[in-house]
Amino acid sequence: MADSVVLAYSGGLDTSVLVGWLMDEGYEVHCLYVDLGQPCEDRDAILQKALDIGAASSIAVDVQEELCRDFAFPVLQWQAKYENIYLLGTSIARPLISKVCLQRAREVGAVAFVHGATGKGNDQCRFQLAAEALDPSVKIIAPWRMDSFRNRFPGRTEMLDYCDAKNIPVKATASKPYSSDENCLHISYEAGDLEDPTVDGETVIDFGMSVSPQEAPDAEEQVTIGFEAGVPVSVNGSKLSAAGIVAELNKIGGRNGVGRIDIIENRFVGMKSRGVYEAPGMTCLYAAHQSLEQLTLDRDLVHLRDRMSPEVAEMVYYGFWYCAKMDALMAFIREAQQPVTGEVTLTLYKGNIRISSRTSPNSLYDEAIASMEAGGDYNQDDAEGFLRIMGLPLRVQGSVRPRTY
Repeated sequence: MADSVVLAYSGGLDTSVLVGWLMDEGYEVHCLYVDLGQPCEDRDAILQKALDIGAASSIAVDVQEELCRDFAFPVLQWQAKYENIYLLGTSIARPLISKVCLQRAREVGAVAFVHGATGKGNDQCRFQLAAEALDPSVKIIAPWRMDSFRNRFPGRTEMLDYCDAKNIPVKATASKPYSSDENCLHISYEAGDLEDPTVDGETVIDFGMSVSPQEAPDAEEQVTIGFEAGVPVSVNGSKLSAAGIVAELNKIGGRNGVGRIDIIENRFVGMKSRGVYEAPGMTCLYAAHQSLEQLTLDRDLVHLRDRMSPEVAEMVYYGFWYCAKMDALMAFIREAQQPVTGEVTLTLYKGNIRISSRTSPNSLYDEAIASMEAGGDYNQDDAEGFLRIMGLPLRVQGSVRPRTY
């Protein structure tokens, strides 16, 4: 009897080829489509395709709620952005995919977990680091890191030829070979024509979640987002599940052209790569969440969080989700976010987001203190002593080392 393996299966070019290749290698293949809310995919057709190729089983597991609630929203609370711009939509999903695949491997008695991440990318790191943290004895088959696989498929052209010979339908074509990765948080686009950084991504990509700002309505649209302890809980007054909130904001933000970026990023493995991303819902959430924090969090706490946030983003991007350091950081952010409750109204217009209103029962903003008018618990006379004390080290230094001016 052939050994069984579980393949993290998307139905795209790479994993479609892998179903056939693994069978050629003598494995019984169990395909697992991890349903992350991919907005542009026909799940039934994808699952049937694996069976048509010859997979022993092909099932989907819906983890959209877990993805948003337990992965994306904690990263949102950190305001974590890789290299100050990327909202980590693909990175966030990978440890969850590994977790679900290992669960499926137990069910079918699989000897290995297989993924189709290339040997040049970040996903191989994220899949493997998560899997090994959850099951230190796990066997991982990564075909792109095997000479036998690369010799047979040195590039996408050979993979497309293989699919053509085996009548395997795939979205990628030789004339339009860019790769996309979808989930409810975002869609990423890379490879193909996008490997030339002089090519304008808007001219070659069929975006799936958003219209271009030029095609967005000529009128502003407002949306109000409610939070409890830093967690999004409602849109326009309606309580929704975590996945429901993201889905609704994807629609609202998407039709207003919000959330597209085009970046050159530094991969964990050391090279630079070009990626185009669209994340309309999460872009709205980041803007609203930051605005509410400005109203409710202490200055020193926010500044501490902001110093640590790039490190959290880096850990998520690299794949260090299941580790003691991340556990501790998540405990910190849960406590720090307790006051972040309230509502924020965003005004969206042709790709832009404006904060129009914010309110919270925990607001630290005191109009009487902040006002330029007289009143409130602030006496300008106190600033005299405050500044004399703050300036003491500077006066001492200036007396010892006079500066030229």
